[in-house]
Order: sequence, then C-alpha cells, then structure tokens
Amino acid sequence: MNALVKPLNITLLAGGISRERDVSLASGAQIAAALRSRGHTVFESDIGPDNLSALDHRPSDLVFPALHGTFGEDGQLQEILEARGIAYVGSGPAASKLAMDKVAAKSVLAEKSIPTPNWQVVSSGKYKDSWTPRSGIGYPCVIKPIADGSSVACRICTDITQARAALAEFLPQYGAMLVERFISGPELTVGILDGRALPIIHIRPVVAFYDYQAKYTREDTEYLFDIALPAAVLEKVARLALETYQCIGARHLARVDIMVDQATMEPMVLELNTLPGFTSHSLLPKAAARAGISFEDLCEQLAAMAIRDRPTAPAGVKAETNR
Repeated sequence: MNALVKPLNITLLAGGISRERDVSLASGAQIAAALRSRGHTVFESDIGPDNLSALDHRPSDLVFPALHGTFGEDGQLQEILEARGIAYVGSGPAASKLAMDKVAAKSVLAEKSIPTPNWQVVSSGKYKDSWTPRSGIGYPCVIKPIADGSSVACRICTDITQARAALAEFLPQYGAMLVERFISGPELTVGILDGRALPIIHIRPVVAFYDYQAKYTREDTEYLFDIALPAAVLEKVARLALETYQCIGARHLARVDIMVDQATMEPMVLELNTLPGFTSHSLLPKAAARAGISFEDLCEQLAAMAIRDRPTAPAGVKAETNR
C-alpha cells in the first residue's frame, strides 16, 4: 500500500479502562511519534464509555485506537465509530467482540476445523472444591480469563491443587475462567497486515511462560525469525493464522498466537488479537520490520486502510469527516 499523499488529522486513542492501560499508553506514544514524523497532526486522548469527548475533536480524518481489552478492543468502541460514520483503524464490531471472547472464538475455530487446545469454562456459580478438569485437558493446564489479554491473571497449573487454587483466586473477580489444555512446544506468533501473513516469530522467554513481565518489561525474551521447525510446519502455521483471521472476520491488522505440539508437530491456535501492541517489545511491528516495513510505514499504512474502509453512516446521520 502506498504512503498517504497528504497530511492527515488523526485522533489517537490510548489508555482506556482495561487492565492493559499501561500497555495502551505505551503503544499510543509510539504510534503518535511515528505519525508525527511523517507530517501528520495527531491529537492524543484517553477515552472510556463515560467520556467520549475525544470523538468530538475537530478536525479529524480518522481514529487510530491504540487500545486493548474492555471497551477499546471488544467491539463497544467500534460500534460507536460505525454509528457515527467515523473512519478508524482495526476490525469492526462483530470481529472485535468475537476475538475478545476466547470461548466464542475457540468455538468458531472448532466449527471451522481449525485446531485449538481442548478447553472448558468454569463459572463461580458452579465451581466446587471437588472440581477436576474435563477429559482431554489434563495437566499441566492453563487457567486464564475469558476476555483479558497480556497474560493478565493467567496461570499454568501442574496439578489439581494449583488449578483449584487459581480458580479460587480468580473466580470471585472474573465470574468465569477458561481452563485449557497446556501445549508443550514452541510458541509462535503470526502478524497479519491487510490479509497478508508477516514473518513468523518464535517467542522464547527465559521464564516458565510468556507472562506480562516477559512481554513488556524483561529484556531477555528472545524473538527469533530463524525457526528450527520443518518448512511444512511453518507453512501450516501461516495458513492457520490466515484462516483464523478470515473466520473471525478481522481486518487491517491482527496477531494470531499459535503453539506447536512438540510431540506431534501439530500447530494449535490459541487466540487472535485484533489490536496488538505497538510498544518497543511488541510483535507485529517486529514482524513488519522483518518484512521491510518500518514502524512509520506500518502506522501510515494502517491509517490509509482506515480511510479506504471508512464506514457508511446510518441514514439520517452525517458522517463525521469534516476537516
């Protein structure tokens, strides 16, 4: 995609109300600096369901959400932008909502025969001290929130004692948790840019698993492009990532996280993120750079996609595009 031919006025949204607020703020700062370096005017603002004043800023050609989690990434903001006819970066409301709900997304993957680890949902109302994981999950197992990211409140449990302790800790806060079969093997991620798979990254943390600190604060996590896996496996990983992107209905950008079972060499899709991070540690920008797309070019390309795919305002509502 060609660079934008004229400077734009861009409203960049960062912060938000989710537990990933700090990551969002860091992503927003990086994106704003990149867009300004290309001559665009960037208005940075926080946003939340009770404060939509950022969307009234004029002039503005498009909204660039650098948000994660609740309200920013779960379809709520996207519904508001669609209703106002505002151009914006990222997936639409339906895909955003689906991808954010790990249970709903995994159900769609299973329906489309896209491999994903066995799972079950445990709710606080039905949880008992005698709980055991469903057949096909076993140990280790992964316990994580249904609609949170950045490995927030994620635990790998090696036995029933640890699993019950994790559920007892998090169920009062979340109401329900996803319990998933643990896949032992290489952890890969595939960035998708406008329907094209970017180079695959092998994530190799020094710690036991790729937790919040390994993602954003530690400097010893390795991100490898020269991956010691058969070419056929890597080709399948890329294909499954694109199939996941398509069946979720994502657009513009996404990141698909995949584990390769070291015993069978079968890739298993964990989840898709519709608004992946843009921090100095973030993976989609690293993959884009490997493909020859600078951070500044990446941000400009996404802005151009938003202009290209501007929503049509409902009848009787004037699209908010005046400069």
